Amino acid sequence: MEPIPTSFGVLRPWHTSDADALTRYADNHNIWISMRDGFPNPSTLEKANSFLEAVSRQDPVTFCAIATQQEAIGGIGVTLNKDVHRLTAELGYWLAEPYWGKGMMTEAVTKFTEYAFECFGLVRIYAEPYATNDGSLRVLEKAGFVLEGRMRCSVIKEGTINDQLLYAKIKI
Repeated sequence: MEPIPTSFGVLRPWHTSDADALTRYADNHNIWISMRDGFPNPSTLEKANSFLEAVSRQDPVTFCAIATQQEAIGGIGVTLNKDVHRLTAELGYWLAEPYWGKGMMTEAVTKFTEYAFECFGLVRIYAEPYATNDGSLRVLEKAGFVLEGRMRCSVIKEGTINDQLLYAKIKI
């Protein structure tokens, strides 16, 4: 994949040199609490290197770094579905806490979904944020995703059962 320019940097494939920044920024309870349990907590250099090794083998690239000119500050990607769902994908993303509230994630989601629609021939991209994640809900709405429904009691995180909201964007 070619890097996608943004006003703050670029969306690009992950590099092995991102391990330190990935470890530093991902090791944050405020990020982890809104992610699936597969997101490492605590984040260690060993886990970062394992992730970077796995994504370096992706063909096509579906998980990218959100980066400033200096370093990776988050991640964004899609999980491509199969069979009758092969024209849809699930979107996931995270951003280092020092960069929250600056509009960076809205821009990243907007540009990455445009890329994913084009690159993978998708007609629908969806996200399932926890209903308590107000920041993510705003990002999706600002990026043109539409709320389709509430999935009641659909996840458990830190012993608490939560709802998720289903947002989707359709390629028109």
